[in-house]
Amino acid sequence: MSMLEAALRGGTVAILLLVAILFLRDLGRSPAGRNCPLFLLSAAGYVACSAPGLARLDTPLGLLLLVVSLGLPALFWMSAAAIFDDEFTPSWRRVFAWIGLVVLGLWSILDGQPLVDFAYYGLSLLFVGLAARQALIGRETDLVEARRRLRVQLAVSSASYAAVIMIADMVSPGSSGTAPFSIVNAIGLAAITFAFALSWLGLAREAPLLSPANSQRSSPSTEVGPDHAPAARPLDEQEKALLEALRKLMEEQRLYRQEGLTIAVLAARLGIPEYRLRRLINRRLGHRNFSSFVNGYRLAEARAALADPVRADVPILTIALDTGFQSLAPFNRAFKLTAGMTPSACRRQCLSRASP
Repeated sequence: MSMLEAALRGGTVAILLLVAILFLRDLGRSPAGRNCPLFLLSAAGYVACSAPGLARLDTPLGLLLLVVSLGLPALFWMSAAAIFDDEFTPSWRRVFAWIGLVVLGLWSILDGQPLVDFAYYGLSLLFVGLAARQALIGRETDLVEARRRLRVQLAVSSASYAAVIMIADMVSPGSSGTAPFSIVNAIGLAAITFAFALSWLGLAREAPLLSPANSQRSSPSTEVGPDHAPAARPLDEQEKALLEALRKLMEEQRLYRQEGLTIAVLAARLGIPEYRLRRLINRRLGHRNFSSFVNGYRLAEARAALADPVRADVPILTIALDTGFQSLAPFNRAFKLTAGMTPSACRRQCLSRASP
């Protein structure tokens, strides 16, 4: 291994470890704070063990690096979900997926059968594809600009690069760890890691908005509540006017009931660019995604309807559809997430309190 490659790989490992420490410092108690450092440590293990001469089973260091790096695609998927899905919850199924991938990878190395190799790389590509999908599916409703950029970077560059490396190793086993491909791989890993670190530093500036509490409870009010990030500076007159116009659209005209309401539609009604509306809702109202913002109004109306004795005989499905939900399943899921109980349980509780 040349001095240049050693410097590139050493610098890449150092950056990955530094970002892992930042994750733990800023988001240690959040899902992202628990999942992403594991992914970054696994990535550091891959950077090291993919260097020529280090991935050896007959040495403790080589074996450790291999075990750490084999589950990287599964951790990539888990980290993407933790960062980009505001409703992400840890699951043992994800842990078992990681364990299964590591076991399959070790089996592939020890046995060397083409079918096992194909199964490992095929499953790894599936996890990389799931990570890219996770990054892209929520981009339109994401209100955190730095996270929107990170979504594209992860889906386009990181996932694509990982897929290319895995396909190359599947077609020609070990090619990424031999000259001249190892130095090319080292350059690519260094570039992607540096870009990811810069993106994370930009995202870390909005760390208060990455707390799980901000996404679990949504307030329909245009005031910044206790669960939302405080405004960085006082509202100017233009922002006050926009917030008032937004309040009228959502509270008086009940635009949230409109089918297919999107950030583009709402921005057009306000006569402002989409990015300005995203920034207004994110930084001034504390919402990280557009769905939680809209659902806050829908669920507030639904809770009022469920607590109304006059509407005790109205089916819950009707209430869900009237408030803007397209079906019962997403309504039940959103309601339970914010209220901690099902709509039917909430109705029984409220009506029992109202009865003499």
